[in-house]
Amino acid sequence: MHNKTLSYLHLPPGADLPALALPPFTAILVADTDVDELWMFDAARWLVACGCRYLLAWGADCEAWRDAIDDAALEAHDYDVPDESKVLSTSHEDEDLEEVFWFARHRAAHPHALLDAVLILHIAEQPARERMMAAYAQA
Repeated sequence: MHNKTLSYLHLPPGADLPALALPPFTAILVADTDVDELWMFDAARWLVACGCRYLLAWGADCEAWRDAIDDAALEAHDYDVPDESKVLSTSHEDEDLEEVFWFARHRAAHPHALLDAVLILHIAEQPARERMMAAYAQA
């Protein structure tokens, strides 16, 4: 199995969006709380601009997160996205988080880009770094 670099980032709802220094990456968005729709779209644009090429959305409003990332990817390339810049997205409203982590580790792949980095983006009031990292490692 190909080893990937794993990172964790906790963002409370409405937080400022930090600079990310990652190569093109897979993001597992764990939404443990609802967010303002405008902030969701800002966060989706930020993810695309930072290099997200595959998003797995889980938790609160995960379908809306998937739609937001799809819109942000199209917008970023004026609706003509080159293959290597396409953003694949999935939402997992009926799955356990462990299943999403397993899919991200073992099956998620981009057809036109090698994604060596994985970011667990945790949208929640409180961080849960150790629990999330351990659950991903066990998947």
